[in-house]
Amino acid sequence: MSELHPKVAQVQAALHAAGIDVTVRQIDEATPTAAAAAEYLGCEVGAIANSLIFMADGEPILVLTSGAHRVDTTLLAGRIGATAITRAKPDDVKAATGQVIGGVAPVGHPAPVRTYLDVTLGAYDEVWAAAGIAASLFPITYADLLRATGATEVEVD
Repeated sequence: MSELHPKVAQVQAALHAAGIDVTVRQIDEATPTAAAAAEYLGCEVGAIANSLIFMADGEPILVLTSGAHRVDTTLLAGRIGATAITRAKPDDVKAATGQVIGGVAPVGHPAPVRTYLDVTLGAYDEVWAAAGIAASLFPITYADLLRATGATEVEVD
Protein backbone atom coordinates (compact mmCIF):
# COMPACT_ATOMS: atom_id res chain seq x y z
CA MET A 1 0.00 0.00 0.00
CA SER A 2 1.54 3.23 -1.10
CA GLU A 3 -0.50 5.80 0.79
CA LEU A 4 -1.45 5.61 4.45
CA HIS A 5 -5.04 6.03 5.53
CA PRO A 6 -5.40 9.48 7.19
CA LYS A 7 -6.05 7.89 10.63
CA VAL A 8 -2.94 5.72 10.29
CA ALA A 9 -0.91 8.76 9.22
CA GLN A 10 -2.13 10.61 12.36
CA VAL A 11 -0.95 7.74 14.56
CA GLN A 12 2.41 7.61 12.78
CA ALA A 13 2.83 11.37 13.24
CA ALA A 14 1.90 11.15 16.95
CA LEU A 15 4.45 8.38 17.51
CA HIS A 16 7.18 10.35 15.76
CA ALA A 17 6.24 13.51 17.69
CA ALA A 18 6.70 11.49 20.90
CA GLY A 19 10.18 10.48 19.73
CA ILE A 20 9.16 6.90 19.00
CA ASP A 21 10.89 5.60 15.88
CA VAL A 22 8.51 2.91 14.69
CA THR A 23 6.72 2.46 11.41
CA VAL A 24 3.03 1.66 11.39
CA ARG A 25 1.92 -1.06 9.04
CA GLN A 26 -1.23 -0.70 7.03
CA ILE A 27 -2.13 -4.28 6.15
CA ASP A 28 -4.42 -5.97 3.65
CA GLU A 29 -6.84 -7.48 6.16
CA ALA A 30 -8.65 -6.22 9.23
CA THR A 31 -7.51 -7.51 12.62
CA PRO A 32 -10.19 -5.98 14.87
CA THR A 33 -9.57 -8.33 17.81
CA ALA A 34 -6.49 -9.30 19.78
CA ALA A 35 -6.90 -12.90 18.63
CA ALA A 36 -7.05 -11.86 14.97
CA ALA A 37 -4.00 -9.61 15.34
CA ALA A 38 -2.02 -12.32 17.13
CA GLU A 39 -2.90 -14.86 14.46
CA TYR A 40 -1.91 -12.44 11.69
CA LEU A 41 1.42 -11.64 13.40
CA GLY A 42 2.15 -15.13 14.70
CA CYS A 43 2.63 -13.89 18.25
CA GLU A 44 1.03 -14.54 21.63
CA VAL A 45 -2.35 -12.89 22.14
CA GLY A 46 -0.94 -11.41 25.36
CA ALA A 47 1.50 -9.32 23.29
CA ILE A 48 -1.38 -7.43 21.65
CA ALA A 49 -2.08 -4.11 23.35
CA ASN A 50 -5.83 -3.58 23.13
CA SER A 51 -6.85 0.08 23.23
CA LEU A 52 -10.20 0.11 25.01
CA ILE A 53 -12.32 3.13 25.84
CA PHE A 54 -14.37 3.05 29.02
CA MET A 55 -16.43 5.71 30.74
CA ALA A 56 -15.20 6.44 34.27
CA ASP A 57 -17.79 8.51 36.11
CA GLY A 58 -19.01 9.80 32.74
CA GLU A 59 -15.55 10.71 31.36
CA PRO A 60 -13.72 8.65 28.73
CA ILE A 61 -10.58 6.79 29.75
CA LEU A 62 -8.29 4.69 27.58
CA VAL A 63 -7.15 1.37 28.98
CA LEU A 64 -4.26 -0.29 27.17
CA THR A 65 -4.53 -3.91 28.16
CA SER A 66 -2.98 -7.19 27.16
CA GLY A 67 -5.07 -9.15 24.68
CA ALA A 68 -4.92 -12.01 27.16
CA HIS A 69 -6.80 -10.01 29.81
CA ARG A 70 -10.31 -8.83 30.40
CA VAL A 71 -10.58 -5.56 32.30
CA ASP A 72 -12.25 -6.01 35.69
CA THR A 73 -14.08 -2.68 35.74
CA THR A 74 -14.96 -2.88 39.44
CA LEU A 75 -11.36 -3.59 40.39
CA LEU A 76 -10.05 -0.91 38.03
CA ALA A 77 -12.51 1.67 39.39
CA GLY A 78 -11.15 1.09 42.88
CA ARG A 79 -7.57 1.37 41.69
CA ILE A 80 -8.08 4.66 39.85
CA GLY A 81 -10.52 6.25 42.30
CA ALA A 82 -13.61 6.11 40.09
CA THR A 83 -17.10 5.41 41.38
CA ALA A 84 -18.06 3.36 38.32
CA ILE A 85 -16.51 2.28 35.03
CA THR A 86 -18.59 1.11 32.09
CA ARG A 87 -17.76 0.12 28.53
CA ALA A 88 -18.03 3.11 26.20
CA LYS A 89 -20.61 3.16 23.42
CA PRO A 90 -19.27 3.27 19.83
CA ASP A 91 -20.16 6.98 19.54
CA ASP A 92 -18.24 7.73 22.75
CA VAL A 93 -15.21 5.84 21.41
CA LYS A 94 -15.29 7.80 18.15
CA ALA A 95 -15.74 11.12 20.01
CA ALA A 96 -12.83 10.43 22.38
CA THR A 97 -10.35 9.01 19.88
CA GLY A 98 -11.50 9.99 16.39
CA GLN A 99 -11.20 6.26 15.63
CA VAL A 100 -13.63 3.36 15.53
CA ILE A 101 -13.74 0.21 17.64
CA GLY A 102 -11.39 -2.42 16.24
CA GLY A 103 -8.80 0.12 15.14
CA VAL A 104 -8.36 2.37 18.18
CA ALA A 105 -4.72 3.29 18.65
CA PRO A 106 -3.01 4.29 21.89
CA VAL A 107 -2.10 7.69 20.35
CA GLY A 108 -3.26 10.03 17.59
CA HIS A 109 -6.46 11.24 19.23
CA PRO A 110 -7.95 14.73 18.74
CA ALA A 111 -7.33 15.57 22.42
CA PRO A 112 -5.56 13.79 25.27
CA VAL A 113 -7.49 10.93 26.88
CA ARG A 114 -6.63 9.86 30.43
CA THR A 115 -4.78 6.59 29.84
CA TYR A 116 -4.01 3.51 31.93
CA LEU A 117 -1.48 0.85 30.93
CA ASP A 118 -1.83 -2.81 31.95
CA VAL A 119 1.46 -3.69 33.69
CA THR A 120 1.23 -7.23 32.29
CA LEU A 121 2.27 -5.90 28.89
CA GLY A 122 5.68 -5.22 30.44
CA ALA A 123 6.42 -8.95 30.30
CA TYR A 124 6.84 -8.70 26.50
CA ASP A 125 9.91 -7.34 24.73
CA GLU A 126 7.61 -5.99 22.04
CA VAL A 127 3.87 -5.41 21.96
CA TRP A 128 1.62 -4.63 19.01
CA ALA A 129 -1.19 -2.10 18.81
CA ALA A 130 -3.71 -0.93 16.23
CA ALA A 131 -2.85 2.26 14.38
CA GLY A 132 -6.16 4.04 13.80
CA ILE A 133 -8.01 1.52 11.61
CA ALA A 134 -8.65 -2.22 11.95
CA ALA A 135 -6.21 -3.01 9.12
CA SER A 136 -3.18 -1.50 10.82
CA LEU A 137 -0.60 -2.50 13.41
CA PHE A 138 2.64 -1.28 14.87
CA PRO A 139 5.27 -2.75 17.20
CA ILE A 140 6.38 -0.85 20.29
CA THR A 141 8.16 -1.57 23.55
CA TYR A 142 6.34 -1.25 26.85
CA ALA A 143 8.63 1.60 27.89
CA ASP A 144 7.96 3.50 24.65
CA LEU A 145 4.21 2.87 24.94
CA LEU A 146 4.27 4.24 28.48
CA ARG A 147 6.26 7.29 27.37
CA ALA A 148 4.21 8.00 24.23
CA THR A 149 0.88 7.81 26.04
CA GLY A 150 1.77 9.33 29.41
CA ALA A 151 -0.22 6.46 30.87
CA THR A 152 -0.55 5.48 34.50
CA GLU A 153 0.55 1.89 35.09
CA VAL A 154 -2.13 -0.30 36.67
CA GLU A 155 -3.24 -3.90 37.13
CA VAL A 156 -6.51 -4.34 35.26
CA ASP A 157 -7.63 -7.80 36.40
